[in-house]
Amino acid sequence: MANQVGLPAALSEYIRESSLREDEILRQLRETTAELPAGSAMQVMPEEGQLLTLLAGLTPARRILEIGTFTGYSTLCLARALAPGGRLITCDITDRWPRIGADYWAKAGVEARIDLRVGAAADTLKAIFTEEGPGTFDFVFIDADKQGYPDYYEMALTLLDDRGLIVVDNTLFFGKVVDPDAQDPDTTGIRAFNKLVRDDPRVEMSLVPMADGITLIRKKQPTAERAAEGEPGPVSRAGSPPPPSAGSLR
Repeated sequence: MANQVGLPAALSEYIRESSLREDEILRQLRETTAELPAGSAMQVMPEEGQLLTLLAGLTPARRILEIGTFTGYSTLCLARALAPGGRLITCDITDRWPRIGADYWAKAGVEARIDLRVGAAADTLKAIFTEEGPGTFDFVFIDADKQGYPDYYEMALTLLDDRGLIVVDNTLFFGKVVDPDAQDPDTTGIRAFNKLVRDDPRVEMSLVPMADGITLIRKKQPTAERAAEGEPGPVSRAGSPPPPSAGSLR
């Protein structure tokens, strides 16, 4: 979750009062998660969950991939946004925390839409690529171990449909990204990821200073498609990246 970056507490509270539509099921799951060790820090803010629902609905997403489940608050938000007949694959290193969320998924009537995969994210993503192939997901949400972000991004880009969206959480990482003394693996992983995406000619991106930093990414569109949409200017297309080699993911 972390706190809203760069805003006084009173203004953050006003935003919550003025825009949050969290229902009882989500609220109960959030409060249950907050009771866990570091639960509040690891869970997405409710405002961010609401944004995920909105963005996934705008895609519109029939296939969603979530890398990092924890107790499944964001999973529930995304599952509710699925187009009719849609499916969400969410993966986590353990089923200990997702088991908490599963009860709430059932209460919300979305459990049938959710496919939980347990294991190392790198192995799970390789298996998903083998099963599904490239370009098969409309929406990808990344909120897992931070040092793995660069590798997860590459695989997510491979799995993403040309018109899809990637959303990445914690890209300001409690403000530690600007602290020169913060050299831990998670912080350096976030810095490496941010630089990678900023300099990637294959994508358009925006780092939004909301929650703990949210980065939105989509593949650049071919010139003809952009012209049809009324977007000016030539844009080169690098195409979808090849799948990573077996040794490129942790």
